[in-house]
Amino acid sequence: PPPAPTPPPAPPRAPEINLSKDRPVSLTKGQKVTLRKEGGVKLTDIRMGLGWDPVRGGFGPGGSIDLDASVLMFSGGQCVETVYYGHLNSKDRSVLHSGDNLTGEGEGDDEVIRVALQSVPARIDALMFIVTSYRGHTFEKIENAYCRLVDETTSAELARYTLKGGMPFTAVAMAVISRDGDEWKLRAIGEGFDAKTPKKALSHVGKYL
Repeated sequence: PPPAPTPPPAPPRAPEINLSKDRPVSLTKGQKVTLRKEGGVKLTDIRMGLGWDPVRGGFGPGGSIDLDASVLMFSGGQCVETVYYGHLNSKDRSVLHSGDNLTGEGEGDDEVIRVALQSVPARIDALMFIVTSYRGHTFEKIENAYCRLVDETTSAELARYTLKGGMPFTAVAMAVISRDGDEWKLRAIGEGFDAKTPKKALSHVGKYL
């Protein structure tokens, strides 16, 4: 019989990105990074900062732009808790929200969510970071929307993902942190959809897990 065909070689895996306090990673859409520091040390306490600048003038009805950062806590594909401006701490206090910023004014992060990765309950397998536009302004009216990952123990920025160009949506899934064995991985998403509140976002975000 003719020899069996040789199977094609497996496609090369994307190299693992190392997080370094000296060289923040600039993430692109879909890119993943393992939450380890130099030397293979696991990150424990992290901060996800979200920021934006409103486009000056021309808001129309509804006044100033009010974006809200939230984290959706998933277990087996089901959202079991949401940390947002109306519920600032998860019940186990592993996820803490800095509080509502109504305008996006000021330098630096507009809203901050702190996560103690080592304290996230074992049943939680994914944390999704989203931003919603409470007054219904689309991201076409917002500049410099970004999320960044900071190591809380050193205050070093490790990674940043910046939205390029305004989208005609009122919400965006910025990033997801998910369990991979005994480690956590972060993936940049940057996909838009229409929802003004975290509750209304729930039906849209399952496909990004």
